[in-house]
Amino acid sequence: MQTESGGHSNFTLIDRAHAEVTGVRDVDSFNDSLVVLATELGAMTITGSSLNISQLNKEDGRLIVDGEFDSVEYSGRAKGRGFLSRLLR
Repeated sequence: MQTESGGHSNFTLIDRAHAEVTGVRDVDSFNDSLVVLATELGAMTITGSSLNISQLNKEDGRLIVDGEFDSVEYSGRAKGRGFLSRLLR
């Protein structure tokens, strides 16, 4: 998915046990039941059990999480440059 600001993020879940996320800017917090990410499209919260971050590449914005997934939720919006901010540079 790509926004007007050029940001993108994809979430792929395989067999409810393996997830690949792109567009990741940072991992805000994580434990075995919760992963909170900052993505290009806003905050993403993943809940489940036995969650494990098996790979994080901040240069590529790619994250791989394994475990048993219960929910995935986006909240907020990515902060992009709006029309007025581009106009008033």
